[in-house]
Amino acid sequence: MDRTQDIALLLGRILMSWIFISGGWGKLLAATATQAAFGQRYGLPLPLLAWLVAVVVELGGGFALLLGLYTRCVGLVLAVWCVATALVAHTNFAERIQEIQFHKNMAMAGGFLYVFAIGAGIYSLDRIRLRYR
Repeated sequence: MDRTQDIALLLGRILMSWIFISGGWGKLLAATATQAAFGQRYGLPLPLLAWLVAVVVELGGGFALLLGLYTRCVGLVLAVWCVATALVAHTNFAERIQEIQFHKNMAMAGGFLYVFAIGAGIYSLDRIRLRYR
């Protein structure tokens, strides 16, 4: 890869991680409200567990993606997460915003499949980690 591609991969990781870091942070700070929404609005059977998984995937995955750590694995996990959350939370197409959120999640899943396929590039902790194996 050339320098332009590596810079594009870094910028892409920064932009894609942003939504997950902010979403995970919001869920962490509003734990009670998030768990209530998971149980009441979305009908999830174990709202505490759902909240914990959401925080770990979104905050942990967001920071791992940002830093380029285990990027391919994180890309696959976040692709699956985007599809799963679209199917659980954004299928009420009678509400236009839910339809938009559904399509946004699917588009992001496609982007994460690129992350899975290509990796993080040279500006990442993966490069350091793999160099000293």
